[in-house]
Amino acid sequence: MSVSPAPALLDLAIRAARLGGGELMRRTHSFRQTGSKSSATDPVTDADLASESAVVGLLTSERPDDGLLGEEGAERSSDSGLRWVIDPLDGTVNYLYGIPHSAVSIACQRSDGDGWRTVAAAVYDVAREEMYTAALGEGARLNERPISVNDPVALPSALVATGFAYRAGSRARQAAVLPTLLPAVRDIRSSGSAALDLCWVAVGRYDAYYEDRLALWDWAAGALIVSEAGGTVSSLDEGVVAAGPVLHAGVRALVTAGRP
Repeated sequence: MSVSPAPALLDLAIRAARLGGGELMRRTHSFRQTGSKSSATDPVTDADLASESAVVGLLTSERPDDGLLGEEGAERSSDSGLRWVIDPLDGTVNYLYGIPHSAVSIACQRSDGDGWRTVAAAVYDVAREEMYTAALGEGARLNERPISVNDPVALPSALVATGFAYRAGSRARQAAVLPTLLPAVRDIRSSGSAALDLCWVAVGRYDAYYEDRLALWDWAAGALIVSEAGGTVSSLDEGVVAAGPVLHAGVRALVTAGRP
């Protein structure tokens, strides 16, 4: 099967994200926890599983030769040079507690030499009915409206988002950054969804986001959306730092300086 152009891939990503979001909405008041992932406090629910199953079904039907990589176990090698990276419910703890801040994240990546490059992305905020989208070289949008990062932003005025892993050792390392970073910026937020934190940087609700322990499905879609909104995204161990171009270096320097 031939490689589709980015607009066609983006359309499919949007439909997949909406389909997964529909599964989450249907289960808002009737889901159950089915297990855990990285630790006992990192839950999996039947809503996560139903969302991924629906997304995988659609992608398999329309792009059977593409690869799959999903948080809840979907995995298939690629025969087309494309793969889909799926987070069917980013913000599961929020969903578990009834906090309306979670999303379905879909990224389509193209094989690029010895790695993969994201070419289309959709992140669907189910509770707010907000669809963040980007195609490589085509800009970023929220519900079809072009969006852009805040830039320039001075470091003392920056509202910075972060998140914390569920393993105790990782949390201790991540917490060590805060005494260095917090006095230097406006404030810090932790909202529980890496995909939405990145999208909120893209739309200007946050000035920056960083986290050093993420899975690919947490950031693959959101990173393209930030980049296409004019932001700068760089790797931080297994995570990312994302901000407007002027702010990025300052946030990255503080985060790096504070790490043990």
